[in-house]
Amino acid sequence: MTAIDDIVENFTLLDEWDDRYRYVIELGRELPAMADADRTEANKVQGCASQVWLTSHVERGGPDGPVLTFQGDSDAHIVRGLVAILIALYSGKTARDILATDALVLFDRIGLRENLTPQRSNGLRSMVERIRAEAAAAQAAA
Repeated sequence: MTAIDDIVENFTLLDEWDDRYRYVIELGRELPAMADADRTEANKVQGCASQVWLTSHVERGGPDGPVLTFQGDSDAHIVRGLVAILIALYSGKTARDILATDALVLFDRIGLRENLTPQRSNGLRSMVERIRAEAAAAQAAA
C-alpha cells in the first residue's frame, strides 16, 4: 500500500479534481482484499451511504501503548479509496497517535473533502469516528 506521505505528495501534484478522483479510485484498487467472513454487520460502519466494513487488530504490550492495524473495504470505488487513505494514515500507529491525528484536517489540506458530496463527507466522518473509537477502547484497555 501507498504510504500517507506519498499520498499527500501525489495530491499536491494533481491540480484537477478529475485527476484526484481517479487517484482515489486507484488507491482503492490497491487496498488488500478483505475476507468475506469479515463483511459482517458488526464490522459495518454506520452512517455511510455506501457499504463500508472496517476491522481492527490491537497489538498490546508495546512501550508506547497498543498499536492498531486496520483493514477495510467498500462496495463503492471512491469510498474504497477513502478507506485506503484512512488506513494509510492510521494503520500501524499507536492508539495515542491515532487519537492525536485529525484525518479531516488532512483531507482538507489535500483539497479532497471540499469535493466530496455531503453524503460521502458524512461517511468519511463516520469512518474516522469508528477508527478513533477503536483507538480509545484500546487505550482504555491498556
